[in-house]
Amino acid sequence: MTINLPKTMKAIRFHTYGGPEVLQLEDVPVPNVQAGEVLVRVHAAGVNPGDWQIRSGLAHRKFGIDVPLPTIPGYDVSGMVEAVGLSVTTFQRGDAVYGMTTHSAAYAQYTIADPSHLALKPVSIDHIQAAGVPMSAFTAWHALFARTRVVAGQTVLVNGAAGGVGHFAVQLAKGQGARVIGVASGRHEAFLRELGVDLFIDYTTTPVEQVAHDVDLVIDTVGGENGDRLLSVLKRGGMLIPTTWGQYSASQAASASLIVEDVVLLLPTTAQLAEIGKLIDTGSVRVEVSMVQPLAEAYKAHERSESGHARGKVVLRVME
Repeated sequence: MTINLPKTMKAIRFHTYGGPEVLQLEDVPVPNVQAGEVLVRVHAAGVNPGDWQIRSGLAHRKFGIDVPLPTIPGYDVSGMVEAVGLSVTTFQRGDAVYGMTTHSAAYAQYTIADPSHLALKPVSIDHIQAAGVPMSAFTAWHALFARTRVVAGQTVLVNGAAGGVGHFAVQLAKGQGARVIGVASGRHEAFLRELGVDLFIDYTTTPVEQVAHDVDLVIDTVGGENGDRLLSVLKRGGMLIPTTWGQYSASQAASASLIVEDVVLLLPTTAQLAEIGKLIDTGSVRVEVSMVQPLAEAYKAHERSESGHARGKVVLRVME
């Protein structure tokens, strides 16, 4: 079947590292789908901290991550399959899918994805909500169930509990029967109690180490240079899993037999996305989207995400 695609599309690109103002709406060629690939007509794209860390040059300076410039940012995507390459049998044109692109490029009207990193979109949510799920929900899921195995009765502390990864981690841990401590600013208390946190700590008024003790697992979504205070809340033999760069004392960890995992960036598989989708469709996990911006105003979305104060997810509406 012949598919008539436009030759060009609207996309956000940046030609140099810098602030949100470097994000420009441009006309670029529609990518060609190759064997083993899927072309997705993007309805919405999720915004993640990694997007602005790459755009600002922070990822280059701290981790040596380089991207070819100019580049289209973004990994999280939700939309419709427009075309499939040779050998692709898992999806067909017209499927509503969500997931992650392999090499960025989600902030565009069309993008290429590896079908192994896509799944059918959860039917109970729209594309805006679905675009906020993949990276954040998978990061939380992987921390709780792959890098360790949280079980009922354990205590899990989520630092940055109201953010993208954090609000999923709270819900997934509660779903396993864990006691959950949520750390965030006071304005998020009601929201986090709705999600089920057993103890809320307002970090702006109360040092976390003064309240939390004997914690089995800390998921640190904030990172930074003050990570040692989180080590002090863990019980002997406890574990800390960072989802972003953080600084933690190796000697302090060793003295209490604590396990501090490295940051690991992975792409979710179809099966993992499908599992997360089931949790959403059964009502076990909800998706919080606090800001939706049109594609042309991606810079506003980055400003919000970079502030560190966004509740849940920030999403770009690509298809009006």
